[in-house]
Amino acid sequence: MKSLFQKYHAPGVGWLKNRVAMAAMTRGFADPLHRATPTMTDYYRRRAEGGVALILTEGVIVHHTGDGYNSVPHIETMEQADSWKPTISAVHQADSKIFCQLWHCGRISHSDYTGGVPPVSSTSEPAAGINRQNNKPFGVPVALTPQGMRDAYEHYSNAATHALAVGFDGIQLHLGHGYLVDQFFDARINRREDRYGGSVENRCRFALELVERVLQCVPADRVCVRLSPSRDMGGIYDWPDLDAMIAHFIPALARMGVKMLDISCARADYFQTSGRVIRMVRPMWSEMLMGGASLTQAQAEKEIAEGLLDIVTWGRQLIANPDLVAKMKVGEALREFEPSMLKQLV
Repeated sequence: MKSLFQKYHAPGVGWLKNRVAMAAMTRGFADPLHRATPTMTDYYRRRAEGGVALILTEGVIVHHTGDGYNSVPHIETMEQADSWKPTISAVHQADSKIFCQLWHCGRISHSDYTGGVPPVSSTSEPAAGINRQNNKPFGVPVALTPQGMRDAYEHYSNAATHALAVGFDGIQLHLGHGYLVDQFFDARINRREDRYGGSVENRCRFALELVERVLQCVPADRVCVRLSPSRDMGGIYDWPDLDAMIAHFIPALARMGVKMLDISCARADYFQTSGRVIRMVRPMWSEMLMGGASLTQAQAEKEIAEGLLDIVTWGRQLIANPDLVAKMKVGEALREFEPSMLKQLV
């Protein structure tokens, strides 16, 4: 029977020492030039040495115009990419794998972070509320033109090429959590009347074109896609036309040769959000499937045994417990996550 601590052969990557992954989580400890630091290396090393088989990095911004956060890493230049080499080496020395999560914030931003230019999105309507990063209203975005879309595809493609060039085992395309690509998926935000808005097929088009462009630069079996069709946004928040969106998008990804999928739920209860989506996705997706984040060890074992998940992700519990896997193996009590833990890398 399949189990959590059993080895798993991942497409394009090889054997993972178990089925535990560290979820990508924004931390904000890069240097002023948006490079990875020795403190970040130590942070990831401890999780790999503590037993995590696959590390998904914090979001790494593909181009400065897609930034929206304080002190997050970028991978726009080779200098920024090279700064990750010590981290990659440390993770590999612990017999673990590491993927670079590629990130573009879209309208969840402000010109303070984009080099003075307006953020971009599927829409020209700003996000509601105050940006906690600079305590200002979110910036008014520019709705992407066809040329702007091509530019965004190039930003992702260049970032993906840089990531594999410096030794990352793979990349994760962050297509969820309300950021740029999700701003095309979501009909509440995307009210376009061109080929990129309206119908299910049109709202999926930007994401599929983006993946297609990235696959021209990097092997399909080194690419993971992260989605969050259902998540917590002050209540359960689903994509409009959820069933039809999944039925169109997931088989299209499979036809393109993508082998790895991560269904994320953004701090929500797994069974109300991503677990429900995973049960929709699994019958049409035979490749590697990741999810979890909030599961207990027993729940994770059950999802794996039933064939719903191949890899289980954990987030906040890995912030609180760098040695999470080692503790789970011997039944040691876990340290509870506290928000104060976000103020430093431990």
